[in-house]
Amino acid sequence: MIFRFADCELDIERRELRRAGVVAALEPQVFDLLAYLVTHRDRVVTKDEINIAIWGGRIVSEAALSSRISSVRQVIGDDGKHQAVIQTVHGRGFRFIAPVATDQAHATPATAERHPRERPIVAVLPFENLSGDPREEYFSDGLAADIVARLAQHRWLSLVARNTMAQFKGRAIGIADLARETGANYVVEGSARRSSDRVRVNVALIDAQSGSCLWTERYERELRDIFDVQDDITQTIAARIEPEIGNEERRRIVTGVSGSRDLQAWEYYHLGVSHFFKFTGPDNLKAQELLQKAREADPAFGDAHAWWAYAVVLGTVYWNTEPSPEILENALAATLRALETDGQNAVFYALKARVQLARGEYESAIEGNKIAVELNPSFAAAHCGFADSLTYLGRYDEAIVRFEKAIGLSTNDPQRWAFFTYGALALILKKDFERALEWTERASEIPNRQYWTLAHKAVALAYLGRGAEAKHALDAAIAEQPDLSVSFARKKMYFLKRSEQLEFYLDGLKRAGARD
Repeated sequence: MIFRFADCELDIERRELRRAGVVAALEPQVFDLLAYLVTHRDRVVTKDEINIAIWGGRIVSEAALSSRISSVRQVIGDDGKHQAVIQTVHGRGFRFIAPVATDQAHATPATAERHPRERPIVAVLPFENLSGDPREEYFSDGLAADIVARLAQHRWLSLVARNTMAQFKGRAIGIADLARETGANYVVEGSARRSSDRVRVNVALIDAQSGSCLWTERYERELRDIFDVQDDITQTIAARIEPEIGNEERRRIVTGVSGSRDLQAWEYYHLGVSHFFKFTGPDNLKAQELLQKAREADPAFGDAHAWWAYAVVLGTVYWNTEPSPEILENALAATLRALETDGQNAVFYALKARVQLARGEYESAIEGNKIAVELNPSFAAAHCGFADSLTYLGRYDEAIVRFEKAIGLSTNDPQRWAFFTYGALALILKKDFERALEWTERASEIPNRQYWTLAHKAVALAYLGRGAEAKHALDAAIAEQPDLSVSFARKKMYFLKRSEQLEFYLDGLKRAGARD
């Protein structure tokens, strides 16, 4: 989509602003703010809405917001005195008022049919209070508000502002009508009921285009501390909803892509991630290829850079990508490029930490994962990465707590098998073989798990003295990865810098019957 106003052209797909045909330099956050104002030019955009859309719901000062608005005005030739393009509506927010032409005859500012490069829009309806007591409205309202804030921490999603959604409280409206009014692609709806010392929350994720329910769940908790319960429920809900939206976005693109046209960066990206989450050698190579095409198609697309780096690292650990200082340096550079596009993205910090783990930079990885968890506490993979970092430093008890947190958040996360499998390695190194076996067995039930799950199971069984079962597990692992041997494991586990950890694991493989 290209928006033309004054002497400017705002190209959403290319993430470019051109003035009189010349590309203007502007920061990614300034671009996002300008794009948000243009695409919502039919109304006043509130400060709360900008806070959620641009800063992910984090509290920022009036000065920070004013500075960003000033930067936008400056780059498009406007200013606070004349306000010919962006008008300040005192006490409310801002509105884009300049005449705009687009390259699509029937384009509208808000629509559930979006360009492939745009982020999916999620609307969270006010939760229904089923307690029968109007005094309990604060709890149901607080749930919806917290879910908006937590989902906004997933930076690839765009959230309809809470104040905008407040108009639908107590109002009967169909999903299709809601989508037309808000531009939402997905709708979250729910209810809350409090009774004495217990609370029950029902929540559902709806596809706004088809009206079908993608996911639903019920939560029941004892009410000890109301705020702790609210935090626990909303964090869990956000952690479950985000993977469902990701799965649906990938499904739509995989089924909708035709060989008759060139793909765009957003499509290359989701196709790449779809292959990534299958966790096989051929799929990993395809993921690297598609994510590289996304990087080339849109050099400012941070997600493509970050996930390409992670695909490369996993390729070196599991499959046929040869590890080398050069390839790990390239992967690190890609994550740094991602962070240049968005320095507040938890995923980018977590994937940078993954590269640092592979490079043996454990302390740096811990710091990166700390930032990722602070930015998005419901991001299960960041807790897992944090746990891995602690494991390689021998801080096993702390690591297990983090693994348990990742597992608790991740019932539908495509990396759930990895949380159990990586946790099993920590338990093996901790010499808690019974629990390590339990976690490998739970991981084994997840369809997209790969051969290291079975290798860890063989090691745990070998150290438990259950030789025949260990050999059986090892044979199953070798059936999936014929090259699996002690020397193969030594090469692939290059990220373990503490020799006593590596030798202990390899000795377990030998006990299970692995060839040298």
